[in-house]
Amino acid sequence: MAKGNSERPGKRKQSKAGSKKGSGGQKKGLQPQGRSLKAEDRPWHKSYTGEDKPQRTQWKQEKERRKAAEEGRVSHIGKAKPRNDRRKRSHDALELLVGRNPVVEALRASVPSATLFVAEGIDSDDRVAEAVRVAHNRGLEVREVPRAELDRRTKGAMHQGLGLEVEPFEYLELPDLIEEATAAPEPALLVALDGVTDPRNLGAIVRSTAAFGGHGLAIPTRRASGMTAVAWRSSAGAAARLPIARVVNMTRAVKDAQQAGIMTVALDGEGDTELYDLPVASDPILLVVGDEGRGVSRLVSETVDFRVRIPIASETESLNASVAASVALSEIRRQRAINLG
Repeated sequence: MAKGNSERPGKRKQSKAGSKKGSGGQKKGLQPQGRSLKAEDRPWHKSYTGEDKPQRTQWKQEKERRKAAEEGRVSHIGKAKPRNDRRKRSHDALELLVGRNPVVEALRASVPSATLFVAEGIDSDDRVAEAVRVAHNRGLEVREVPRAELDRRTKGAMHQGLGLEVEPFEYLELPDLIEEATAAPEPALLVALDGVTDPRNLGAIVRSTAAFGGHGLAIPTRRASGMTAVAWRSSAGAAARLPIARVVNMTRAVKDAQQAGIMTVALDGEGDTELYDLPVASDPILLVVGDEGRGVSRLVSETVDFRVRIPIASETESLNASVAASVALSEIRRQRAINLG
C-alpha cells in the first residue's frame, strides 16, 4: 500500500542529521559575562555591607517617583529642578574617562564628575567595588548599562567595564588670576604654559606649582592641553585648590602680567641668564614654560624680561617640560627662603 501524506499540514519536520550548530548571530551574547558586581558591593542594594549608606542617587529617585505615579500616590511626575550652578551642564562637554585604574584614581583625587557607568555582567574586583562605593559616597549617579552601550560611548576603547563622566573644568579670567596672586602676602608666583600639549605634563606642572607655593597657572585656549581628566589625575588633586586661567594670546598675557608689576621669565635652553643667577627670584614672577620640543614661541621669547636656561650635562639634549618647571620653581622657592626669610 502506498504511503500517503497523513501528517498534519504545517508540521515542522526535524532533520535526521540533527540540529545544526550555530547561535543565530547571538554567539557573543551567549558567552559567559564573568562575575557580576556582588550585591554587598552595590550601595543601592539592600544587601550592601559598606560602612556608610550613601544617599539615593538621582536615577533611583526618578525610579521611585515613577512608581509612585503609577500607583496613584502622587498626581504627576515633576522634573528635577536644575542645580543653580554658574556653569551650564552639557553632556556634550563631558569627557568620558575609562579603565579601572584611571577611574579609581580620578575618584580618589575628587575629580569633578557626573556619572559612573558600570557594564552589566562586569567581572568585579576590588577596583570596581571601590569605584562604585566612592562614587555613591560622593553623591554621583551610578548607572549599570549594557556593555554594548559602554562600547558605543567609548568608541571601542578598552574600558574594562568602567567609565566616568568628568565635568568641564572651571577656568578663571587672567585679570582675576593676576589680582588674586598680587593680593597674596608673599610675592606672586604664576606659571604660564606656552604650547604644552601633553595633559600628563600639564597635571604634573599643576602639582609642582602647588607644591612650591605658586598661586596659579595660565594656559592657552588653542593648540595646548586643557584640564582634562588625565591632567586632573596627574595633578594628584592639586587642580582642586589651584586657580587656572585660559588665555587666547600668550604674548598678550605676558604683557598684562608686566603691566601688573610682575617680572616675566621664560625657560629657554639658549637663554642668556642661568637659573641659579636669576636676579629677580624674590620679586613677583610669571614663569613661562614651553613645550619640550619647540620651547616658548618667538614672540613670547622676545617679550619676556628674562630668558633663563637650566644648566644640564652636555650629553642631555633637553628636559621634559614638567621636570624643567619643577627645577625652576624649586630654585625660585629656595632663593626666596634665603632672601625673604
